[in-house]
Amino acid sequence: MASIGKTRLDSGWLAARSTEVSLSGTQLTTTHPPSGPTSPWLNAVVPGTVLATLVENKVVPDPFYGLQNETIIDIADSGREYYTFWFFTTFQSKLLGNQHLDLNFRGINYSAEVYLNGHKKVMPKGMFRRHSLDVTDILHPDGQNLLAVLVHPPDHPGRIPPKGGQGGDHEIGKDVATQYVQGWDWMAPIRDRNTGIWDEVSVSITGPVKIIDPHLVSSFFDDYKRVYLHATTELENRSAWVAECSLNIQVTTGIEGNICLVEHLQTQQLSIPAGSQVQYTFPELFFYKPDLWWPNGMGKQSLYNVHITVDVKGYGESDAWSHLFGFRKIESRIDSATGGRLFKVNGQPIFIRGGNWILSDGLLRLSKERYETDIKFHADMNFNMIRCWGGGLAERPEFYHYCDIYGLLVWEEFWITGDVDGRGDPVSNPNGPQDHDLFLICARDTVKLLRNHPSLALWVGGNEQVPPDDINKALKNDLRLHPYFENSNEISKSSEDLSAVSKDPSQYLDGTRVYIQGSLWDGFADGKGGFTDGPYEIQNPEAFFKNDFYSHGFNPEVGSVGIPVAETIRATMPQQGWQIPLFKKLPNGYTEEVPNPIWEYHKYIPYSKPKKCVDQIELYGTPKDLDDFCLKAQLANYIQYRALLEGWTSHMWSKYTGVLIWKTQNPWTGLRGQFYDHLLDQTAGFYGCRCAAEPIHVQLNLATYFIEVVNTTSEELSNIAIEASVWDLEGTCPYYKVFENLSAPAKKTVPIVEMKYPKSKNPKPVFFLLLKLYHASDFGILSRNFYWLHLFGGDYKLLEPYRRKKIPLKITSKVFIKGSTYEIEMHVENVAKKADSRSLTCMNNFIAKQGNGDFDMASLEPATSGTDEKHEVGLFQRIFRCFTKENGSLKVTEVNGADVGVAFFLHFSVHALKTDHKEGEDTRILPVHYSDNYFSLVPGEVMPIKITFTVPPGVTPRVTLHGWNYHGGHTVH
Repeated sequence: MASIGKTRLDSGWLAARSTEVSLSGTQLTTTHPPSGPTSPWLNAVVPGTVLATLVENKVVPDPFYGLQNETIIDIADSGREYYTFWFFTTFQSKLLGNQHLDLNFRGINYSAEVYLNGHKKVMPKGMFRRHSLDVTDILHPDGQNLLAVLVHPPDHPGRIPPKGGQGGDHEIGKDVATQYVQGWDWMAPIRDRNTGIWDEVSVSITGPVKIIDPHLVSSFFDDYKRVYLHATTELENRSAWVAECSLNIQVTTGIEGNICLVEHLQTQQLSIPAGSQVQYTFPELFFYKPDLWWPNGMGKQSLYNVHITVDVKGYGESDAWSHLFGFRKIESRIDSATGGRLFKVNGQPIFIRGGNWILSDGLLRLSKERYETDIKFHADMNFNMIRCWGGGLAERPEFYHYCDIYGLLVWEEFWITGDVDGRGDPVSNPNGPQDHDLFLICARDTVKLLRNHPSLALWVGGNEQVPPDDINKALKNDLRLHPYFENSNEISKSSEDLSAVSKDPSQYLDGTRVYIQGSLWDGFADGKGGFTDGPYEIQNPEAFFKNDFYSHGFNPEVGSVGIPVAETIRATMPQQGWQIPLFKKLPNGYTEEVPNPIWEYHKYIPYSKPKKCVDQIELYGTPKDLDDFCLKAQLANYIQYRALLEGWTSHMWSKYTGVLIWKTQNPWTGLRGQFYDHLLDQTAGFYGCRCAAEPIHVQLNLATYFIEVVNTTSEELSNIAIEASVWDLEGTCPYYKVFENLSAPAKKTVPIVEMKYPKSKNPKPVFFLLLKLYHASDFGILSRNFYWLHLFGGDYKLLEPYRRKKIPLKITSKVFIKGSTYEIEMHVENVAKKADSRSLTCMNNFIAKQGNGDFDMASLEPATSGTDEKHEVGLFQRIFRCFTKENGSLKVTEVNGADVGVAFFLHFSVHALKTDHKEGEDTRILPVHYSDNYFSLVPGEVMPIKITFTVPPGVTPRVTLHGWNYHGGHTVH
C-alpha cells in the first residue's frame, strides 16, 4: 500500500509557449509526451512564472538588470497568447485498495486546463485559490503518470501608459490577481503579469476519509493560566460505505532534538455516511499555564505541534494533518488618547514598529530559504509587524511559518488598492474586480489557508480603499468576531460559560481577528479614508520628533530613501548606471539631484527635497564617485531611519500607537524605500532601525536634545544609569556625564535630562555622542546608541578630512563551522588608547535580550581590554564549548594606526576568496546575518559582533572590514 501523505512536484517540469506546440493536451499526456528540454520545450521553474522560466533559460535577459526589462515584450503588445504556456511533468503513483490521490495546485495565475493521462479538467479562474482534484480514477495502471497544464494569463493584463503610473492603466484590477505587475512608482512592470503555476504543486494520498482545513483556536481564562484549545475539521468520506472512524488529536511540544513531550492526546469515535462531508468539533482540550506565543521583543515564540489523524475501521490510518500552533490572544481597539489603533497581545499593549511588504520576488521565485532570510531580517531590525500590502500577494504558508518562528505580527490585506480600484488617476474600476463572487471565493480560501498561524494579526479589506459594498459587507460578515473575541476583557470564567454563549469559536471561518475595511480607516491614518499616510521622501532628521510631523495615531505608511551599497549598483547595472546623480544648485540654495536614466528607471528617490530638506548626502561634501556616494548615502540612511523610529517612539502612547515604514524591501532591484536590497545585502538603514526599535532603548530627541529612555517591556526598570560622552574629531572627550538612580516605568518613554554640550562654551561644530543605558549594579549594558552630530545650521564636512585619521584596531575572532554554515564571533577593540578611566562601560557587557534561540555573543562576559591574551582565550573557549567539544585557535588581527579618536562607521562584509578575481566582479557571499554593522567605537571601547552565513560548495569565505577611516578593506578572517 502506498503511504499516505503529500509529495511536492517541484522539479522535473518542462514548459513551452502554447503557440509553438502543435499537440493537444490529450496527446501530450498519452502518445506524444515531450522527451526533454528540446525546442520548443525548456526546463521550467515551478513554482514560478512564465517569465521566471524564460529568464532561467536565458531566452530573455534578466529584467531586473539595468534597462533590460525594456527589451522584453510586454503582454499588452504581444497579446495574451504569447505568455500562454504549457507546463509538463511526470510523477509516479500506484494506489492500492481504498486509497485516493489528489492533485493539488496551491496557486495558478490565472486560469488553466489540466490534462492527466489524456483526461481534461478545467481549472476555474483566480490567482488566490487552491485547487484539489481527485484523480484516483484516471491514474495510469503502471504508476507512471503524465501531467500537462495549459496556463493562461490574467484576462485583463492592461497596458502601461507612457508615464507608467500606479498600476498602469488599472485594467488588472478587473481580475483577482496581483496589481503591482502593471508597475508602480517603486516598480517596473512585470511583462507576463506573473502568469504561471506560481505556488506549490503536490499530490497527496489518503485512505477513504480525508481531513480538510482544520481550524484551531485558543481561549484564555483566569489571567491566562487556564487555556483551552478548540479544534474543528471537515471530514470527507469518499468511499461507498459508512466509515467508522477514530479521530485523534495530539498536542506535543519539542524538548530537544527529536524528543517530543505529549501534552494532550484525545480520541473520538464517529461515523461518516458514504460519499458525504461532515464538520466535526473536538471536545476542547484544557491546558494549565501553557507557554504563550509572544511577538518579537515581548517574549518567546512558543509553538506546539497539533497533529490530527483519522483511522477508518477495516483500513487503518486514512489521513493525517499537522500544524505548529501558538497560544496567544490578539486584541485591538481605537485608542481614546491618540485615535490610533492599539494592539494588545496576551493582554499586554504592544507599540507597533514595523514595515510594509510587497513580496519576496517580482518573478515569484519563492523559496523557504529566501522567506527565512526575509523574515529573520525583519526580526533582526527589532520589528514586530509586517503589513502585506494589498497590491501584492496573499502571502504563503512558508512566509507565515517564519513569522510564527521569529515573532512578526502580520497585517494581511485583500487585493484592492485605491490607485487601481476607484481612487486612481484616471478614476479606475470603482466597482473593483468584475467577478465579485470570485473575489470572495479567493478571500475565504485564503482565510482557511492562513488562519492557524499565530502571527496573523488582522485582515484588511484593501490598500487606501475599501472593497465594493457587497464584497465589504460579505467580508465583514464572514470575518465577524466570535463573542469571546469581541470583548477586550475575558467574558467568562470558564469554557462552559463560553460554550453557552455561542457555538465553538473554531466553527467560525476565523472569528478571532478583527477585519478592518481599509488601510486608512478605523484607527489607521485619519480613520476616515482620507489620504493621510506618508510622506514618502527624505526628511530633516529632527522633523520626526516634532509634534506637528504627523497628526494621527497610527501611520500605516511613511517612507524615505534607500540607496544600496556600491557593490549592489555594480552587480545590477552596466557601467552607465554607475554614474552618480548630478548635484544641481538652485537659486534658493537647495540642491536638486538629477539621476542617470537607469537610476530613474529603478525608481531612485533623491536625498534632497528643495525648499524643505537640504541634501543629506551633500552634508558630508559633494561625493566624488559611486563608492563615495553610496558610503555617504549609508550615513544618511542610518540617520534617517533611526530618527524616524526614535521620533515615533518618543511619542509612544501619548501621540502614537504605531508606525509602519514604506517599505522594508523591494521585489526587484529598486532604489528606494528598502533596508536590504534584492541581492539580500543590508543598507545602513537596517541597523539604524535595529538600534531605534530595541525593546529597551536610550535615545537623543533631536528636536529638544533631551536624552530619553524607552521601555516597551511590561516591567519597570529600576536602579539604572545613563553614561553620556561627547568625543571630538581630535579624539578628546570634552563632555562626560553619568546620570544615576534612574527608573523607567513599563511601556513608557521618559525624558531624562537635556544634553547641553551644544550650549557649552566653544562646542565643536561636528562631534560624536555616545549614550549608554546600563544597570548600576553590574554595569550590564541595556542599550548603546552612537550619534554623529553637527551644530544647528551646520554640516558634516569636517568628517571628510577625518577619513585620513588612522585609528588602530584589534580584532579577535574565532570561527565555528557546521556543515556549510559559518558562525564567526568577534571582538573589535579601538586600541587608540586605554578607555577613559571614568568610564565603567567600555567593555560593552550587553545584557542578553529575549531572542529567537540564536546563540548570542552579546550575552557573554566580554574580554578584558588591552593585550591580556589569557582572558581572551578563556572567553572564546567558553564560547567554543557552546558549539563543539574540540578546541580551536583564536585569530588576532591588528589594524595599525597612530591616531587617537573614534573608529567611525565600521562595517563588515563577507566575500568568496578568489584567485582569478576580475575587476568589478561581485564576490560577496549573501545573505549574511550580523549582530550589528555600521558601528563606531570610541577610544578603549570593545564591541562583540556575531556573523552568520552559509557558503556555496567549494567556496572559502573571507571577512573584510571597511570604515570611514578604513578604505581599502582589511581581511580580518
